[in-house]
Amino acid sequence: MIDLNTATAAELDGVELLRGHGFEIVRYREERGLFTKLRQLDEVPGLAQKTDGVEAHLYVESANAT
Repeated sequence: MIDLNTATAAELDGVELLRGHGFEIVRYREERGLFTKLRQLDEVPGLAQKTDGVEAHLYVESANAT
């Protein structure tokens, strides 16, 4: 499992559903801040409606976790 908020572009490209979109995901995260839920991936250019099943590979660390 990969944390969406700390993953590199290469790590994200390693997830079949996201292949080729790692750079865009990292750029989106840097410009807009950390993800709070996986469904926000639909807001990344090129990923709308294409992220079903990604929860088997990614998670979003809770901001309250220590």
